[in-house]
Amino acid sequence: MSIYRRVGLLPSKRHIVFKQPSGELYHEELFGTEGFSGVSSLVYHLHPPTMVKEHGKPYSVRPEIAIEDNLQARSFLGFEVAPQPDYLNSRKVLFVNDDLHIGLAAPQESMDGYFFKNADADELLFIHKGSGTLKTMYGEIDFGYGDYIVIPRGTVYQIHFDTPENKILFIESFSPIETPDRYRNKYGQFMENSPFCERDFKLPENLSTYSGLGEFKIKIKKRGLIYPYVYETHPFDVVGYDGCCYPYAMSIFNFEPITGRIHMPPPIHQHFQGNNFVVCSFVPRLYDYHPEAIPAPYHHSNIDSDELLYYVDGDFMSRNNIHKGQITLHPGGIPHGPHPGAIERSIGKKETNELAVMIDPFKPVKITTEALKLEIPDYYHSWLTKPYNPEMRNASMEKKLALQH
Repeated sequence: MSIYRRVGLLPSKRHIVFKQPSGELYHEELFGTEGFSGVSSLVYHLHPPTMVKEHGKPYSVRPEIAIEDNLQARSFLGFEVAPQPDYLNSRKVLFVNDDLHIGLAAPQESMDGYFFKNADADELLFIHKGSGTLKTMYGEIDFGYGDYIVIPRGTVYQIHFDTPENKILFIESFSPIETPDRYRNKYGQFMENSPFCERDFKLPENLSTYSGLGEFKIKIKKRGLIYPYVYETHPFDVVGYDGCCYPYAMSIFNFEPITGRIHMPPPIHQHFQGNNFVVCSFVPRLYDYHPEAIPAPYHHSNIDSDELLYYVDGDFMSRNNIHKGQITLHPGGIPHGPHPGAIERSIGKKETNELAVMIDPFKPVKITTEALKLEIPDYYHSWLTKPYNPEMRNASMEKKLALQH
């Protein structure tokens, strides 16, 4: 995050004596990623953030891989993920590679009994359904439909939901999740041609300092295992912080689309980036305004990346029979494009109300057993102009072989 923040009580300089009214020292913690070279914040605690009372036996949440190598267009009904009361148990990883995990969650209850820390990955949560509050040592962020929430790795958090029906698309990134480089100038400020700017970010508010000692359960994820820890101090015993590392949110509805006279390529929709992947936001926009423009996307070959498209709302003009929460996977190596009739339907249209999130990993994803539970059979046949009947094909092949003999 490129926006410097200064919140709460701070000493005049870094790494100097800073005393509480009682005369005890505040406890300074440098919190950052990528060692000492990435973004960071200096955080001031009432107590040392190191006071462990217990740690339990770790348990595995590593996804089970069903398909290692895939070269088939596939589709999955994301809203079919079964709701579960617990937030962590509800998270189902569907696609994985060495750079990221992608999954869906349908939690029903708030995280009242524990806190969570992902020590492996930055998290990007897209709120498809539901609302609530993200709570961290940096303060609170209220969220609702259409919000992206970025949580830096190692951030201890709780989520409190307003309703029992919640749908979340999530990404775990093993590199920092950032905004695209080309939207920012060399000073880190968003430029005039960026589809969003500093005003669009929802930053933590209402810093609350929890001073009591007790037993505070934190579930820590590391290398696919959950380690139950019990600390003596509340993880939010912070009186102040400054720096550029903290959670933030941004609504997909604040992404301002870039348009042109003829169809523009997918990079104009880019919203976030990580190592070897990008995240794009497709939002309501005016169509191309050349008098002979074809608004539907042209057929294109996925050679260098897989394409995962998560359908949120509206009428996605390049696809037939698409439902909310559906995910399509178009693998790198074979071309894909609009469904039959979509190109013709798009001609003359002036605008679209589609809403979708696209994730393009530059390394192939593996498919988990959880994903296969949601798969739509024979999606790869959906570009055929006539229904495919394998029995007729087999009969034709048998007749051809008989004539050859």
